Amino acid sequence: MSNDNRVSEVRTSQNEPEREQRIFTFKATQLVWLLFGILEALIALRIALMLIGANPGSPIVALIYGITTIFLFPFTGLIGSPSSGAMVLELSSMFAMLIYGLIAWVVERTVWLIFYRPRGPVVAVTETSTSEHHNTR
Repeated sequence: MSNDNRVSEVRTSQNEPEREQRIFTFKATQLVWLLFGILEALIALRIALMLIGANPGSPIVALIYGITTIFLFPFTGLIGSPSSGAMVLELSSMFAMLIYGLIAWVVERTVWLIFYRPRGPVVAVTETSTSEHHNTR
């Protein structure tokens, strides 16, 4: 007894143009915000440590002050800093946080505008193949 069976196989693949470019743009903007977030956190820690009058001789406090001093140098003496004993409220550091936030936003938007490519139509390719199988019993 002979049995003829036809088997059809359909394969569909999709090609999304410039997908890698969009992934790069997304990762680049995420990197900008990550670096900005780290800088903001360090400046906020500095403000908090200055406000509570932390010991500048402590290694962690000295490290945070040392790193942030580089970024706060342009803002030194811009605004007066009220103090009481060892406690200091660095208003210039708060202003620096605002300015660095604006700079990060401008950099992120610039990266987005330069590198982002809008999603175009997805190109789908469909292949159909037919084969015959003969089964004998």
